[in-house]
Amino acid sequence: MSDDGTEELIEPARKLFAGPVAFLKSAPDLRFLPDPVVPEVAFAGRSNVGKSSLLNRLTNRVGLARTSNTPGRTQELNFFDVGAAEEGGIPVMRLVDMPGYGFAKAPKDVVRKWRHVVNDYLRGRVVLRRALVLIDARHGIKDVDREIMEMLDKAAVTYHVVLTKADKIKASELAAVTAETDAEARKHVAAHPKLLVTSSEKDMGIAELRAAILDAIRS
Repeated sequence: MSDDGTEELIEPARKLFAGPVAFLKSAPDLRFLPDPVVPEVAFAGRSNVGKSSLLNRLTNRVGLARTSNTPGRTQELNFFDVGAAEEGGIPVMRLVDMPGYGFAKAPKDVVRKWRHVVNDYLRGRVVLRRALVLIDARHGIKDVDREIMEMLDKAAVTYHVVLTKADKIKASELAAVTAETDAEARKHVAAHPKLLVTSSEKDMGIAELRAAILDAIRS
């Protein structure tokens, strides 16, 4: 068993995500949030970082979350029920796909709305157990990523930094960006000490990410 207990959670986490998973609703603003009755884990990341692909891979569903080559497509908080025992039953948890950030061509009013909705959700959601800040391994942490990390620090929301698309670069480059990202994350008070490295296409780190999510909702 690993020192942080990840190994013992891998199989229970696999079973959880192999069970019922369903889209619940989209919330364009806080009035439309679902009742805060189960733990939530939120996904944040730059536009086109691979959030939808990662959500689909985590849940082994091809089209659960919409993927697009057009950055900035997701403009609402999208909620997914995980582990509902039956139709209408209470789920074990919810995954929250947040709008991508950092897309330079997004209209200013869209950017302003994004900041308002996401900031208020992160600060006030009592059932939010953890956020996942996704970083494209090909590019590393950018200033817009630091902004969301600082927002999470101020909101006292614990978050994992997750490298995506790790299969798209050479092993030596991945080692370098992993070290740099880990060093940056350690500067942030709310960042979880465990950095996660993933690839949706190659199934890299997916089992560990599921285990980290299960650990978060049990905390």
